[in-house]
Amino acid sequence: MKLSESLKSQLQRNFVALVSIVIAVSSLSYNTWRNEKTEDNRNQRLASLQVILKLGELQELVFHSHYDRDEVDKGAPRTGWALVLTVRDLAQVLEAPLPESAANLVTVWGERWNDLGEVQRSADAILEGIESVRDDTLGLLRDLD
Repeated sequence: MKLSESLKSQLQRNFVALVSIVIAVSSLSYNTWRNEKTEDNRNQRLASLQVILKLGELQELVFHSHYDRDEVDKGAPRTGWALVLTVRDLAQVLEAPLPESAANLVTVWGERWNDLGEVQRSADAILEGIESVRDDTLGLLRDLD
């Protein structure tokens, strides 16, 4: 009896201290989680914006290559490869479905870049791939907390 009364009396005397510890630990846990989530969102946002910029450059290159038939200056296929591979690499740090969507763009580019300027379906397929990655990227940005 004496032990249970002693424990009960200690709990009563230290109730405020115990509640303070619980609040401090839960606050620290929430703050740590929020900081991690904020950093992840910041990284996702930065990579997404870079993807959108590179997609714009790639789209411009396709227009120059296909419609202006400028394969030397503004529509160079090697520049297109560099842009497509950069988009793929940036997409690897982004959430699904971006890595798969970017890999699909690399595949489409690889199959169709040689026909730019000659076959409309090639330009359409590449532009559709660009649009798919862009839509997925914008969706990811909208869904960030």
